[in-house]
Amino acid sequence: MLRALVLVLILLNAVYFAWSHQMLRAYGFGPVEQREPQRVAQQVRPELIRILSADEVRGIEQPASAAARQAECLTAGPLDDARAGAVRGAAEAALPAGTWTLEPVVTPARWIVYLGRFTDAQALARKRSELAGLNLRPEAVANGPLAPGLSLGGFDTEARARAEMAAFGKRGVRTASVVQEREASSSVWLRLPVVDDALRSGLEALRPALGDTVLRPCN
Repeated sequence: MLRALVLVLILLNAVYFAWSHQMLRAYGFGPVEQREPQRVAQQVRPELIRILSADEVRGIEQPASAAARQAECLTAGPLDDARAGAVRGAAEAALPAGTWTLEPVVTPARWIVYLGRFTDAQALARKRSELAGLNLRPEAVANGPLAPGLSLGGFDTEARARAEMAAFGKRGVRTASVVQEREASSSVWLRLPVVDDALRSGLEALRPALGDTVLRPCN
């Protein structure tokens, strides 16, 4: 039995060898031909294939960042009257009409429910802890003559701030006051809604007029 199995395996190997080496092609048996010209016959519209020149290859291989650079909206501000005038003159000289605007922006006054000024960091920390016990989370006032201090909220009118302070008083806040954190002011902002590659080259002319005011995305 074992001898018969060995003979069958030898026979199968011999048949596979003959099949793989094209010895049975005359009898209609053999692997699929993978050499030319069979593959050439399988090409689809080979006339569309074209060898590119070196210049064409360089054009295709441009850095992706330059190719994908899209138009964007840029803005700069706030600008005082003097700087806005300088920017206007530079923009009129360097940029096409309709590609930029100088837009007035009004910043409203702001009142806060204020606690402070505190004498040191320890006094500030004690007041924070006291307010945390009342489930209040104040914001730090870190700039200007009100620092160091705490704010329980900012409001666009003094009346709203006083009404809120009265509500805080009912919750146990006894040392708060209403102060004006910021006066109303107006300023001007430069806006360039569509800055593409053609317009970017003209932006350098605005740098001296803008000074330390930087252009940044509108959002």
